[in-house]
Amino acid sequence: MIKALYTSASGMQAQQRNLDNTASNIANANTTGYKRSRIEFQDLIYENIRIPSATDQGTTLPVPLQIGGGTRVVASVKNFETGAPQETGNPLDLMIRGDGFFQVLMPNGVVGFTRDGAWKMTAEGQFVNAQGLPMEPPINIPTDASSVMISPEGKVSVMTQGNSTPSEIGQIELVRFVNPAGLLNDGGNVYTQTVSSGDPLSATPGSNGTGTVEQGYLEASNVKIVNEMINLITAQRGYELNSRAIRTADDMISIATQLKR
Repeated sequence: MIKALYTSASGMQAQQRNLDNTASNIANANTTGYKRSRIEFQDLIYENIRIPSATDQGTTLPVPLQIGGGTRVVASVKNFETGAPQETGNPLDLMIRGDGFFQVLMPNGVVGFTRDGAWKMTAEGQFVNAQGLPMEPPINIPTDASSVMISPEGKVSVMTQGNSTPSEIGQIELVRFVNPAGLLNDGGNVYTQTVSSGDPLSATPGSNGTGTVEQGYLEASNVKIVNEMINLITAQRGYELNSRAIRTADDMISIATQLKR
């Protein structure tokens, strides 16, 4: 009966993590380029009461007798399914249609990766994200540019005063990973690579397995609210059932302690 208390407690802790993850998904339902995550569980060590083996009567036990020790959370897996396109009309808004990440240079010199294509322009004409992190490789727009055009292949061209044809001033590069689920989420819509993700594979948009770039669009979050509400209900019911198992074990202990009376 004591074992049931700890087993059910592990279930309550796991469902609490599940609820926290679901709440984070719902909170980011409107975050540009956000990718929903899913919690994975794993059972704990088993108590081997009887293992299949030969008996003294010359027979073999057909099945084992094992009692599990509960569950735990072992991973939060990102789903990198492309979110719905949202038209903005802003020439600095870019959406990756397919696989790939933009690159940003972080303050510590490390290159970060993001699906958020809501770019801004500094007073010097440099492409930066909302946190002021510059795009890598850098894109600088001339101060006398009247319009900015970005092709699906990432070629950046501008129209300047006195010129009737656009001038190409830069090339946007994307990267992809063999295992994007292994990326570490640093917040601010930025990921960093890990040993599990592997090294980034750089390419121009539309080549080497990367997607193309759509100007004037942003990628919406891929969170599906209906699915998250179902996850909330499932987590709540799992939490309740584990709490009832604890109460049942406590009642059984109480009955056992009153046998002497």
